[in-house]
Amino acid sequence: MAWLVIRVRGDIGVDRRIKDTMSHLNLTRVNHAVIINENDTNAGMLQKAKDYITWGEISQSAIAGLLKERGRMAGDKPVDDSVIKDNSDLDDIEALAKGIAAGTASIKDVEGLKRVFRLHPPRGSKGWGGIKRAYTIGGALGFRGEAIEDLASRMI
Repeated sequence: MAWLVIRVRGDIGVDRRIKDTMSHLNLTRVNHAVIINENDTNAGMLQKAKDYITWGEISQSAIAGLLKERGRMAGDKPVDDSVIKDNSDLDDIEALAKGIAAGTASIKDVEGLKRVFRLHPPRGSKGWGGIKRAYTIGGALGFRGEAIEDLASRMI
């Protein structure tokens, strides 16, 4: 299983340990997203930075859509099937997405593929829904579960 993690808040006045945690997650700016594997180490980092990020479980189709729309290679070149085939052992974006969702592959397997997805702010009247409240009470922070796909689709 893979998680999509999106940075919601900036880092002005944030404790250094939390800044370092977000840096380890490659979340250096607001509206940046990364896909990470579900494991205890990553779960601990997410819990530490929960007041500044939101995350949830992402499906294979959502990973493929994110790679096609917002994935970038070095030099800010877009990602397509030929780039994936040339720079990895995989055949296309769908194969990469399937491997990431299953936990057998990662973004690092494609040479030159940037790990960070630069997203737009959430579109629509709802927006973030409040960047200082937890998702469970109508805000934007913390664990979302499968609802992260809806947010990601509004940000692509």
